[in-house]
Amino acid sequence: MAVSSTDDFVVRVQGSYDRMSELRAFDDTKAGVKGLVDAGITEVPRIFVQPTKLEESVSSCETKFIFPVIDLEGIDKDPIKHKEIVDKVRDASETWGFFQVVNHDIPVPVLEEMLQGTHRFFELDIEVKKQYYTRDNTKKVVHVSNFDLYSPSVPATNWRDSLFCLMAPNHPSPEELPTACREILMEFSEHVMKLGKFLFELLSEGLGLNPSHLNEMDCAEGLRVLGHYYPACPRPELTMGINKHSDNDFITVVLQDHIGGLQVLHHNQWVDVPPTPGALVVNIGDLLQLISNDKYLSVEHRVLSNKVGPRISVACFFYTGSLPTFKLYGPIKELLSEYNRPKYRATTVKDYADYFRYKGLDGTSALLHYKI
Repeated sequence: MAVSSTDDFVVRVQGSYDRMSELRAFDDTKAGVKGLVDAGITEVPRIFVQPTKLEESVSSCETKFIFPVIDLEGIDKDPIKHKEIVDKVRDASETWGFFQVVNHDIPVPVLEEMLQGTHRFFELDIEVKKQYYTRDNTKKVVHVSNFDLYSPSVPATNWRDSLFCLMAPNHPSPEELPTACREILMEFSEHVMKLGKFLFELLSEGLGLNPSHLNEMDCAEGLRVLGHYYPACPRPELTMGINKHSDNDFITVVLQDHIGGLQVLHHNQWVDVPPTPGALVVNIGDLLQLISNDKYLSVEHRVLSNKVGPRISVACFFYTGSLPTFKLYGPIKELLSEYNRPKYRATTVKDYADYFRYKGLDGTSALLHYKI
């Protein structure tokens, strides 16, 4: 039975439970989680409920860790400062897999407008947003709730909606982008691409390579910008904003608002990534862990649901995703030796992205599939 509206879905979930039918019913509304909230839902539908209780795993970290914040100011003017920053980037990438950067040269008004533009899109009338709603990941602009909605290994649907925009290497024409965030998406993407290439230089140096090494490998060739919208949740202890996962790219640059909820698994404890005005979060992706042969770590992270909302974040993925490609990525030969053998088999970005998408956010690392 097709479901034409969110109200119809709400009526359905109050009856008997058939998970696949309810997933289809939810998807057919094309209204996402926001549609449920707008319909006045007061209980979390069963498709979103985690199979195990979250109370224990959500408890605050007992050990007080200081999340790494790296100030990039003056890096091009002082060789000593430059080396200090490279050392900090390397250390954070080896131990945390995450760090924040400040004084990154992206103006604060640009960051604020990107958050506001993302918010504007999700606040559009549902009939306007429906034209972008699709599960065809070959499209350059995709509005969807849970890319892995139908993955059989994913335990529960997440409490978030997303807008995926492929901004490089083949960016959309301006007309293809939603008017609510069109101009800022293009401006923000230019800034982030410049920052990403610079970060790859620092990461290359941290590996003892020429600064241009990772860029010459085309690690910054692709950029996909994901706007995430996490509505306020009536029972946040039952569901997750994003399940535990690591990212399927080279690096991710994340802009988050003031609400918080992003957590990193560090020393087997969940540590909050504190929202810091003007800062950007950077994390190592699976593909960079693969080519660095485990020198840099792609660390598991998650996003909690919250009674306060909506929470807005913008995640910038440096990879080409499912675009056709023949380029193979394996452990960088300059890093290998008799004592540091390759730990992974080579893969194309497309193969890795497709496997990750098929597997979904099931709580396991896609890297295991490529281990030698």
